[in-house]
Amino acid sequence: MNEYMPRVIDRVLEESLQAAGAVLIEGPKWCGKTRTAKEIAKSVLAMQDPDNSDAYEKLADTKPSLLLKGDCPRLLDEWQVAPVLWDAVRFAVDERNKTGQFILTGSAVPRDNQTKHTGTGRIARLLMRPMSLFESEDSNGTVSLKDVFSGKREIESSSTLTIEKIAATIVRGGWPYSIGEKPSISTKMATNYVDSVINEDISRVDNVGRNPTRVRLVMRSLARNISTMANISTIYNDILADDDTLSKNTIASYIDALRRIFVVEDLPAWSPLLRSKTALRTSPKRHFVDPSIATAVLRATPDSILEDFTSFGFLFESLCIRDLRIYAQMLDGEVFHYRDKSGLEADAIIHLNNGQWGAFEIKLGSKEIEKAAQNLIILRDKINTDRMKEPAFLAILTGTQYAYKRDDGVLIIPVGCLKP
Repeated sequence: MNEYMPRVIDRVLEESLQAAGAVLIEGPKWCGKTRTAKEIAKSVLAMQDPDNSDAYEKLADTKPSLLLKGDCPRLLDEWQVAPVLWDAVRFAVDERNKTGQFILTGSAVPRDNQTKHTGTGRIARLLMRPMSLFESEDSNGTVSLKDVFSGKREIESSSTLTIEKIAATIVRGGWPYSIGEKPSISTKMATNYVDSVINEDISRVDNVGRNPTRVRLVMRSLARNISTMANISTIYNDILADDDTLSKNTIASYIDALRRIFVVEDLPAWSPLLRSKTALRTSPKRHFVDPSIATAVLRATPDSILEDFTSFGFLFESLCIRDLRIYAQMLDGEVFHYRDKSGLEADAIIHLNNGQWGAFEIKLGSKEIEKAAQNLIILRDKINTDRMKEPAFLAILTGTQYAYKRDDGVLIIPVGCLKP
């Protein structure tokens, strides 16, 4: 893929550069951070350039300000190779007193003691994920999440994304360089990504050696428990048959390392204000930053997940969560899940910073739509609207064909129709 495919984060990056002296774009390797940053940068410092990396690192140790010279915004790619650049950028932003000076990209979070200052007020942070279905042109974009939040309810349209195509996009993932490749190649690309994470990236994040076999076991268990609230004990018991020497603390440390390289991105629980006291589940749901990581570590194919609709449903939910996170970011919002002790749940709550919120249930097929709609209405009626806004919408995100509004007001939105 040589031609740049526009990303949802493009506009967010432009706006962030207008409001801050520097912007940090974080995210997993291979998701397109550098390519996106280069679209707007006027000069580039590539810290991992093999011809110059040694010289750059030595210069960073002696006079890092020299690495900041160049037309602005200046891109510092993989800045965490020389963590001192963070403090140098913060100081330069203060000295110049201008916005839009630097873009930093990184695929790992350095240890806390490697930078002296947080960068608050100077360096804005953006999390970039792999491509959504709209960005990869698998969704036709006939239903806008922004419009739905604004009150639009006439959403009659249809998706051309078949169940077979959904399975293929899950296995392919949203990795920019796999878009347009034939399935056998894109599947191999995802597998190569996971192998790199297991054998190299997870140890490089903090220079702590980790057993690749154990890393694979942990990732495989996370994949088997995707879109669930599996805790460390559940993961431990799942791994026990393969390795009874792996402790819960070690499992937790491995998951934390995967989180620091943006491979794992769990979905936090939502804590709304309710009409009556109801105990809420606060555990996050297990997710990777892209569902293809789960299928790659399990060595699953489109055909194999089509044969197991239970697993397919969990993977489809993870696909939808990835896309909703990307779309919500453009609307200045976050995504959560809801579950209370009565068992009532909503797979995704998008809560905007202006107080608006909307609830999604995620269903691959049409059989569970009726029950899902009823659950959303029950959830709506539990919310204390004297202290919170009423929901902007209730919707079911599906793998079906048609978008429409039900008589009860619940929206049916195929994932193949959705855009920001």
